[in-house]
Amino acid sequence: MSTALELPARFVRPLYDWARATPVHILLVLFLLLVALVLFSLFVLLHLVAPKPRPVLPSEKTYITSSPSGKPTAPAPLPCWYDRWLAERRLSEEKIRAEQAFPTPDVASIEDPELRLSVILPAYNEADRIIPTLEEAVPYLDQHFGRSPTAAAPGKSASATKRHTRSSAAKALAGYEILVVNDGSKDRTVDVVLEYAREHDLHHIIRIITLEKNRGKGGGVTHGLRHVRGEYALFADADGASRFSDVGKLIEACEEVADGSHRGVAIGSRAHLVGSEAVVKRSMLRNFLMRSFHMVLTILTPPATSRIRDTQCGFKLFSRAALPHIVPYMHTEGWIFDIEMLMLAESAPATTVLGSDGSVIGTSPGIKVAEVPIEWHEVGGSKLNVIQDSIKMAIGLAVLRASWMMGVYRRRLT
Repeated sequence: MSTALELPARFVRPLYDWARATPVHILLVLFLLLVALVLFSLFVLLHLVAPKPRPVLPSEKTYITSSPSGKPTAPAPLPCWYDRWLAERRLSEEKIRAEQAFPTPDVASIEDPELRLSVILPAYNEADRIIPTLEEAVPYLDQHFGRSPTAAAPGKSASATKRHTRSSAAKALAGYEILVVNDGSKDRTVDVVLEYAREHDLHHIIRIITLEKNRGKGGGVTHGLRHVRGEYALFADADGASRFSDVGKLIEACEEVADGSHRGVAIGSRAHLVGSEAVVKRSMLRNFLMRSFHMVLTILTPPATSRIRDTQCGFKLFSRAALPHIVPYMHTEGWIFDIEMLMLAESAPATTVLGSDGSVIGTSPGIKVAEVPIEWHEVGGSKLNVIQDSIKMAIGLAVLRASWMMGVYRRRLT
């Protein structure tokens, strides 16, 4: 034991004596150099390990759908607001003078919506779980939004019609689409969705986008959001754990927090279920890891995001105007992509606030996020490995936060 203690002492004692004999200003310079070296090493390390989404393949910008003949359609090009946004953004950056190179103004233009609501269902081997989800979603969407994007939606609920002032064209918007993002499934996910679409005459309403290589849930959701046509975009888990009857609540909440540019986000929350049978009956390990991850989240995320009680619920809605401030800057494709979305919303550029007479009376920083209690139930067949993925999520969150803080990730494309 004494030998083990003597070994470090042989190195510490000379170092201590040297530090006492060295002038303070030299020690201070050496300390600052050491800090700079550590920060530079961390910056280089983050460049090596931070997630970098792979480029989109040409076939992934197309979709197939059902047809009355019973055969799937040939691949057709997907509408893509993101491509136009990207071209405009690059042009704007080329025109920026050197002294204005950073920060680059955020380009927020986006094509006008064609529909009231776009729904994104990321699906990886979901042949057994996606049909019950569609069976619950489609009747609700038919009733509250209708299938025609030009006709008034029959049976709209009050929550679905409450809005801020819009143009008459915007007020007339109806209709919906469902984008099933097939994330390289190996089962019959595509076949069962096409069959359901054919049986219910959902041709071109249900659109199937197939990713040639698996990207993860975050990658699938981000890809789907690039191609939405709706005034609102909702992504939901394909397992049906959340109820589509809560969509109206999310739209109402999104409109209540929307700023003068109509930017807003509403997220489903299960926080109110803590202590209920649905949560208590889960394993002690899963509940412990859930609370531990939330503690890490509170420490590592910026103020507004850290106050959100449930960041991981797979039921989130975005106004169309919010998408250009979030989707183009996404990097994470794994389980914590939700957190990056919320952080991007919080850090979005300020927008002007107009008075009743149309004059500018101030600015509103960031995009506000409404957290809405929703119905939720546990569904079997989850692909989440509780221990392994919880560790990965914690590490991924640390890398994500450090990458944004140190400038590895920026709101720039060049």
